[in-house]
Amino acid sequence: MPKELRIVFMGTPSFAVTVLDRIINGGHNVVSVVTAPDRPAGRGQQIRKSEVKLYAESKDLSVIQPIHLKSEGFNKELQKLNADIFIVVAFRMLPAVVWKIPPKGTINLHASLLPQYRGAAPINWAIINGEVKTGVTTFFINEVIDTGDIIKKQEVDIHEQMTAGELHDVLMNCGADLINETLKDIQNGTIRRSHQKKEMESELKPAPKIFKADCQIRWTDSIDLISNKIRGLSPYPGAWCALKNKTKDKVVSFKLFVSKKTTIKAPKGLAKTLAKGENGILFPCSDYYLLVTEFQMEGKRRMSYGEFIAGNSIEDFEIMD
Repeated sequence: MPKELRIVFMGTPSFAVTVLDRIINGGHNVVSVVTAPDRPAGRGQQIRKSEVKLYAESKDLSVIQPIHLKSEGFNKELQKLNADIFIVVAFRMLPAVVWKIPPKGTINLHASLLPQYRGAAPINWAIINGEVKTGVTTFFINEVIDTGDIIKKQEVDIHEQMTAGELHDVLMNCGADLINETLKDIQNGTIRRSHQKKEMESELKPAPKIFKADCQIRWTDSIDLISNKIRGLSPYPGAWCALKNKTKDKVVSFKLFVSKKTTIKAPKGLAKTLAKGENGILFPCSDYYLLVTEFQMEGKRRMSYGEFIAGNSIEDFEIMD
């Protein structure tokens, strides 16, 4: 019978919790969990634990919360654990002094089909770019982020109306299973690894961190591009546009979360006028009108079309240049 692996798991958000839970339920031996330090959050700035720490405590797992990943104390603490392998999911970039510790290597789970969409926001960019397929990949960490040897991949379809939030949940569960399959291969000595250069069949598409400017909608774009951007940024950080409230002579930012493409032709040129649609607001793109049904006005909570028209008039707003 193969020797049981001693595993150190590193992660912080809910995405990582699902993977850790699947590892635990798969009967693997997690000797410790590494996660972010407790930090003040929210309006009251109360100290909050990471999602991974809360889960680890519920399972009586040892928790390590380093401030500096290169510190000698953290390094020695990891070495004392005598782990065979480190598993990294949605954590910080590890220095070589850390990922080189375990004899069987350090494995990362990435939410794309590497080498495509290397970077911080692969889920968002896959949808923004109109992909119909993506997936998850397990690979060995090396000196350059997201470039290590690939172990396993699992493909996932992106449906036409799927948002980044929905794809996140699909990939989270798919990735949890893929990690368990990867651990099984490592434990049995049947692991195969492939250099990423062998899989570069087309031009690489990056997945860099997303900033506010990346989220702005330009209504001179086509309905397909705008629809993809809204889906790819929903629910977070949210695609946005600026509208002018003509009655108050004020510019207001709108975040758009749920939309539907129509075949209603939009007027040529930059149209500023919004229109009433069935259960939504019709925004003119460069070719067709886009029906938006859920959005959030600056300073307000997220709301449906019905909630919006209960206190506002569509005629009061127009698109800014």
